[in-house]
Amino acid sequence: MTSLNNIKYFLDNFDLYNSQTALIWRNTTYTYSQLSSRINHWRFALKDFSQGTIVGLESDFSPETIAILFTLIEKNVIVVPLDINHSNKNSKKNEIAQLDYLIKVIKEDEINITKIYPVVNEKNDLYKTIQRRGVPGLVLFTSGSSGEPKGALHDFSKLLAKFHIKRNALLTINFLLFDHWGGLNTLFHILSNGGTVVVLENRNPDYVCELIEKYKAELLPTSPTFLNMLVLSRAYERHSLKSLKVISYGAEPMPESLLKHLNTLFPNIKLQQTYGLIELGVMRSQSQDNGSLWVKIGGEGFQTRVVDGILQIKSDSAMLGYLNSKSPFTEDGWFITGDSVEVDGEYFKILGRKSEMINVGGEKVFPQEVENVLLEIPEVEDVVVYAESNAFTGKIVCAKIKYNGTETKAEVVKKVKTYCRTKLESFKVPVKIELVDKTFESDRFKKSRVNGN
Repeated sequence: MTSLNNIKYFLDNFDLYNSQTALIWRNTTYTYSQLSSRINHWRFALKDFSQGTIVGLESDFSPETIAILFTLIEKNVIVVPLDINHSNKNSKKNEIAQLDYLIKVIKEDEINITKIYPVVNEKNDLYKTIQRRGVPGLVLFTSGSSGEPKGALHDFSKLLAKFHIKRNALLTINFLLFDHWGGLNTLFHILSNGGTVVVLENRNPDYVCELIEKYKAELLPTSPTFLNMLVLSRAYERHSLKSLKVISYGAEPMPESLLKHLNTLFPNIKLQQTYGLIELGVMRSQSQDNGSLWVKIGGEGFQTRVVDGILQIKSDSAMLGYLNSKSPFTEDGWFITGDSVEVDGEYFKILGRKSEMINVGGEKVFPQEVENVLLEIPEVEDVVVYAESNAFTGKIVCAKIKYNGTETKAEVVKKVKTYCRTKLESFKVPVKIELVDKTFESDRFKKSRVNGN
């Protein structure tokens, strides 16, 4: 299937849906025909962009940005989405991606297009594969929380192919970020099925809930970290969320206590675990039930297996490789996810990243397991578990806790350790406990685990 047919499928749908609302942005509705009109504008404005050109698109979701994105795909360029809200972090990504152009959408009527003159003329060999195929490319970056971000290069046409299958499109809050495949996946899914996307200007819990109530949104795709922020803020009490049919969550493990609490707060909303990686795309998933962390993943074009407790996946839409790191594929083409899992028939339970595992004298400790126990204590609002070096055991388990209670620090530490000993093996009980007055969300709305910061 050619990329032209992939994008033509979308554009034909835009003509079909015509006067229906495609986007809601800043209290204004935009129809599919209006989106098509802006794509026509950008076809002319970007007429000099040729196939295989590497183009950074620094923005957030907006009507103009979405029109530019579709135009770039149609032109078979290699698109590098960048989050303008964290522009200070993008220079390294631009260098890794070897941009030819940078398009920065500052405002809808202030769009800067800059030609980039490379320091090194020779492009990464992986780009040559995309250029030979005559298809659009997509570069997505890892968070870089434990070092330099890695750039994953995709054949964009393979990621887009799945959207030819018609599915139900709920009125959706597009919470996930512009430079995140989860955010792009949501956008393409809704627009390929004639649905409506509510575009956010920020991701504050009250603002998100306000838009859910105002536009009667039916689907909120988000992260467990944001859902914890939502619970702590109690924004759901100040706004009606009765229109919501589904809350999907992914990008990180869900704490068991939080999932249980969400089920209590929102008994009529389906809670759906998702699974996706920037290297593979988003897979179809099915939770065992509304309160279960066991999930079936895969679907069309995906195969799964577990080797030494680590999930491996083979996918038709897998990336070609990293631009700046060695291949994470096995010799027979399986992607090593790095996620430790338990298996129950067709279902998986994600225990955590192998890279985050704490080795205490040869014993394995997954931070998520300890955090799950700590979050069972009613006064613990948030927690992050991490490792510190120790001369005797190699590593020790440490915890930073946001605690909402009146006890002294000594009393809290004693209470926490006593409770943990009833639930955990001794080597998993935190040795060092620090009380802090903050939660632990990163600017990616995931839990920040780097040294507990």
